[in-house]
Amino acid sequence: MKSAFSKGWLSILIVLAVLIIDQIVKIEVKTNMSYGESIRITDWFYIHFVENNGMAFGMQILPKVIQTILRILFSGVIIWYISILAKADYKRGYIVCVSLILAGAIGNIIDSIFYGVIFSKSTFTEIATFVPVGHGYADWLYGKVVDMLHFPLFEFNWPDWIPFIGGNHFLFFSPVFNIADAAISCGIFILILFYSRSFNNSFHLVKTEFQNLLKKNDSQTH
Repeated sequence: MKSAFSKGWLSILIVLAVLIIDQIVKIEVKTNMSYGESIRITDWFYIHFVENNGMAFGMQILPKVIQTILRILFSGVIIWYISILAKADYKRGYIVCVSLILAGAIGNIIDSIFYGVIFSKSTFTEIATFVPVGHGYADWLYGKVVDMLHFPLFEFNWPDWIPFIGGNHFLFFSPVFNIADAAISCGIFILILFYSRSFNNSFHLVKTEFQNLLKKNDSQTH
């Protein structure tokens, strides 16, 4: 019980730490930089302010409001999943990975739910400010996700003799992302690299917990 309690608190602390850092950086960028503005830190690292309507790294598959609702539901499932892992005294490193994914998901959900109603619009010439709730640039659930981390590690032009891509410019790494995206990516990467077997085994716990929940509900109805 003590171990489950400590691992549960570890997950909560990780989520809170990522959320606080993520939101501080986003608010600082949003309220101090115009859209598209870029600050050079090194030749391979820039703070470049952009916004997107989608999920990690700007991807958007479904309409914005549906996508936001699905992310909220997804986060709820992960919270339930982590609670099962903590009760079962699962591997600490695995719980850390899942907690990073949860923190990243919630971090971008906050932007989508709240930013549209509490910020004015960021433009190429105007910096956004806090506004009274409901007087922002969009409705609830329609806020844009703030991105700012850009790592153009190297770039070059493909030789003209290469078919299809000859003469084209190549930039690595081109996506602009945020702390929440980084938490999701790190969590997934470490999970796949070191905990793929643990991931598969965890489904036995989920199945058992779900069966127990069904039995409990069935006994209460009878």
